[in-house]
Parts: sequence; structure tokens; C-alpha cells
Amino acid sequence: MAQDDSPFDRSAVEVARHLIGASLTFNGVGGIIVETEAYEREDPASHSFRGPTDRNRSMFGPAGHVYVYRSYGIHWCLNIVCRPGSAVLIRALEPRWGLEDMQERRGSRGLRLLCAGPGRVCQALAISRAQDGLPLVEPPFDLSFPTGPAEVVVGTRIGITKAADLSWRFGLKGSPFVSRRFPGSALGT
Repeated sequence: MAQDDSPFDRSAVEVARHLIGASLTFNGVGGIIVETEAYEREDPASHSFRGPTDRNRSMFGPAGHVYVYRSYGIHWCLNIVCRPGSAVLIRALEPRWGLEDMQERRGSRGLRLLCAGPGRVCQALAISRAQDGLPLVEPPFDLSFPTGPAEVVVGTRIGITKAADLSWRFGLKGSPFVSRRFPGSALGT
């Protein structure tokens, strides 16, 4: 897929909203994307804000590739690159495929928290820095956009101090699998 034809070669905010309801797997293990966050190039909360480094080099690569980084020196986090310097963080999945593998990797039998949070997503799917820069639209990844529009709720991003007021966090309405409830809503949203 050519970069200019890529559904990812646009604003991270647009892509983050559009990914809600998409199915995502890594080596056949994964689920439905129920929560995302957008980070743009000029966003002071983005890893790309100060320009390219060895750590964030993939954020300046082709749209539709992945940017994987370690958060707080503990958890891997999966992002999908959009326009240069922008990306979408995958915050939560509804677990669907490879449940036993995910449960074993996470040491958890419960489904609700299995992939609720970006670190849990990567641990459950066995994603690490080794996948940084890989194309999302080729094996071992598989991504399918939803066939129709998903009901999306919007809120502010989580765990940041800069540009924390931007409503660039998106979730699947009513999903109990999001990492944190959206304000003013029942269940997970």
C-alpha cells in the first residue's frame, strides 16, 4: 500500500477515531480496538515534539507502520504512525482471539483487564521493541477496519501533564474493556 493511499496518512486525531471498532491481531492474537489516543507532531505531549531521536525514529517513518516504546522503563506501548511525527496510541482492546495465550502472558484469567491499558495490550499480544517500525498492514500484524461507523465517545488523554486538556482520547461507547471510564458515562465509557 503506497503511503499516499494509506488510511493512516492523515491527522492522528482522525485515525484515532477511525480505529475504534477495528480488529487488531499480532501473530493471530488480539481483539477489537476499544480505546485510542492521538498525538500530533506539534503536540507538546508527543514523543516527536522535539524532533527525531533514536527512540522515536519510527514516528517519522511511513504511515501505517508501528512505533513501539517503553513507558516508565516497564511497559511496551504500541502506536500506529500517521503523518510524520504523529501517531495513535492503542490504549485498550476487547480480547477476542488467542485468549489462552493472552491470559498466560498476563498471568490473568479475567477478560475485562486483560488488554485494558497500553502496557497490558503489548504484554498480552507479546509486542516489544522488536516490532518497532514494522508495517501494520502485513504479517505478523493484521488490522481490519470496521465495516460501519462505531459509536465513539471522546475524552481527554490519560497520564500526561502537557496538553492534557485536549480531547484526543477515543473509546467505544459502552465498552467495559476501556482502561479508564470516560466522564459522564456508564459502564466502561
